[in-house]
Amino acid sequence: MQSTKIIPVMLCGSLTAFLAAGCIVVGPDFLRPESPAVEAYTPTALPEVTASADIAGGDAQRFIQDADVPGQWWTSFGSDALNLLVEQALANNPDLDAAQAALRQAGENYRAVRGPYYPSVTGNAAAQRQQQSQQFGNSVFNNVLNLYNVSVSVSYLLDVFGGTRRAVEAAGAQLENQRFVTEATYLALIANVLTAAIQEASLSAQIVATREIIAAQTQALDLTVQQFELGAVARGDVLAQQSQLTQTQAGLPTLQRQLAQVRTQLTVLSGRFPSEGLIAEVDLTDLQLPRELPLSVPSDLVNQRPDIRASEALLHAASAQIGIATANMLPQFNLSAAYGSTSSSTPGSATLFSSDSMVWNLGSSVSAPIFRGGALAGQRQAAIANYDRAAAQYRSTVLNAFADIANVLYALELDAEALRAQDLAERTAAQSLEITTERCRAGAIAYLPLLDAQRIYQQVRIALVQAQATRFADTVALFQALGGGWWNRNDIPGETASAE
Repeated sequence: MQSTKIIPVMLCGSLTAFLAAGCIVVGPDFLRPESPAVEAYTPTALPEVTASADIAGGDAQRFIQDADVPGQWWTSFGSDALNLLVEQALANNPDLDAAQAALRQAGENYRAVRGPYYPSVTGNAAAQRQQQSQQFGNSVFNNVLNLYNVSVSVSYLLDVFGGTRRAVEAAGAQLENQRFVTEATYLALIANVLTAAIQEASLSAQIVATREIIAAQTQALDLTVQQFELGAVARGDVLAQQSQLTQTQAGLPTLQRQLAQVRTQLTVLSGRFPSEGLIAEVDLTDLQLPRELPLSVPSDLVNQRPDIRASEALLHAASAQIGIATANMLPQFNLSAAYGSTSSSTPGSATLFSSDSMVWNLGSSVSAPIFRGGALAGQRQAAIANYDRAAAQYRSTVLNAFADIANVLYALELDAEALRAQDLAERTAAQSLEITTERCRAGAIAYLPLLDAQRIYQQVRIALVQAQATRFADTVALFQALGGGWWNRNDIPGETASAE
């Protein structure tokens, strides 16, 4: 009886192996798009070193060609508070948890799609009680029977034209897409934390500067009032100084509101409620500007950017869908086998599993679409059009990635020059204000030049703080545009993509 059980499985497996040897895979085989044939990010050569200024955030930066991006690039800013904010965000951000869950889901879907690679085995058991009536002459006899059935059935869909393999290929591409979407989520979160922290530090510095300006203008107002009481200045001078002070004070709540909002944003990015507050605050003067900046060769960018790799995976999935739609237009072959026992005895009886009660069968079938009203052909053409759309979206993603790099490189160069000019402007405005204040106190000049000097100094002082923060933000943008070095990191739990 043991050998009898094996016969259907052996026959099914042998036939499967025989047919599978001649299987083909219809549809296009996916080939990765070639890297763009460009050798630079900008039409003109970049300077070897950016401009510098003798101020925090004013260091000159040098571009290191073909240098690798470190995995934990944010530590190059030398701030423990900044590192702590990133660490907390990576550990607690719910968007990151959602991306990881989506990645696990895609992995399970991929494993599920691979199921048709193997035969489908189903166990069946049934019990039936029935009555049969038979008449002999004028007498009717009722026979009550119990019928029991136990069987195992095996079916296997032969992947003659590769429809199943294309489905697995598409699911694998979707898994790859989700891997890089997860990487992009990590990169975006880190960049958002750093950008918000730099903005928080900038706003805090602007508030400090504004309060110092308010204190200086308050002293100037007190002095003007004293001079007015002595008859040295007119009442209009007092009102003008008071108006200047009031305008400066009016700008303070706006900065405080912006600071509160960015702190709320940082708190939420860290997975905390706004009422819990920040776990760390970044001081602009504590940040170090990285002096050496990596710059990947253009041909490597398509392998480093998570958004490009995610778009490429969608293109791969669209290619596989063409094969699936093509296979659906062709015949489908199926093998089946069953082995079991049927008896009127009880399940516990030995006769249920005796050789006299055994039943088995082998079968094969083929089905081919003859007329579907153009549905299958339409689905294939739709799959081709979807591939063309995915290809266009991929090219757009690549172009935008290169545009990101070019824009950041321009910003790094020009914002460095802007900071140097702004530093000089602040120093000049401070000296001008000091001289004008002394001359006004001595009565050598009218009061209007002092108001102009105060206004100019206030503007350039705030602009200087903003220019400092911009250089740090530009550096963050460069690391993000280069892909963030995800291939050099090992701090991401679960399934992650690997660099090629």
